[in-house]
Amino acid sequence: MIGIVVEGVSKTYRRGLTAERVRALADVSLTIAPGEAFGIIGPNGAGKTTFLGCLLGFLRPDGGRITIDGHAPDDLKVRTVTGYLPERLVLDRWMSGRDFLAYHHALARLPAATRAAEVEAALEGVGLAGEAAARAIRRYSRGMLQRLGLAQAMLGHPRYLFLDEPASGVDPAGVVLFRRLLAELKPRGVTVILNSHQLDQVERVCDRVAFVRAGKVEAIETVAAGAEHARMLRVRSVAGVLGATVTRERLVELAVAAGAVLRDLNPPEARFTVADDAAAARLLAVLIGAGVPVAEATPEESRLERLFLASPPAAGA
Repeated sequence: MIGIVVEGVSKTYRRGLTAERVRALADVSLTIAPGEAFGIIGPNGAGKTTFLGCLLGFLRPDGGRITIDGHAPDDLKVRTVTGYLPERLVLDRWMSGRDFLAYHHALARLPAATRAAEVEAALEGVGLAGEAAARAIRRYSRGMLQRLGLAQAMLGHPRYLFLDEPASGVDPAGVVLFRRLLAELKPRGVTVILNSHQLDQVERVCDRVAFVRAGKVEAIETVAAGAEHARMLRVRSVAGVLGATVTRERLVELAVAAGAVLRDLNPPEARFTVADDAAAARLLAVLIGAGVPVAEATPEESRLERLFLASPPAAGA
């Protein structure tokens, strides 16, 4: 397997009935390795959905080329090993969840002999077994629709799985379920392409992330690369300690010893600037070693948020 290769892809649209063309993608080039979990992030209107449409073969680029395992995205050899969960689901709402999956199992020309068992396994895998499976889709909540859509996308064990905002409208339990299911795909060598605004989920799932703005890929980073960047760390202690038992002056001393800077003290919380993940770990070790009862430590921004903060806003945003 070769994976996904994107070479100099550009795409424009006509603005309304005029002859004016609007650029959606501009000279995008990247590669996605087989078995990689690859995230696509960026502000609204950046071109992410257009890019996903080109990867799926739904849209034809004006220039450049996309290949998946050496074939065009709309080649049947690719389509038969591709699963897709769109952001806007259009389902047969009169069907039950079970009938819907059985129908798509048949459309995919998967073996009829294993249909019933595989449909039940798929429903159970996304938490829709039992009464929920027999319920008409029109009675499903948004989160249940997303679960059913994911089950459908994963029928037949695709090698390529495209997910467009998969956790949209899903409750916390559903988010944890989605994350677990995606983690289980890694050992099977499934390539996952995830377009999402939920940066914390992208960080947890993806190996690399492309930041798209104004139709261009401005950065491609491993998620781990964010560990090397400075950030603000919020440390919460038990009540009555920071500012009282442990004074501001003492916190300044401890921060300096750890190579950090105390920015603000608002008991029971203190905010520190740290250079990277290693510096954050040193600060916590120094605080705990000095007897500060640290209850919680959280960064004020995710590793991926800095890409948005470092880039100028998209036009019209």
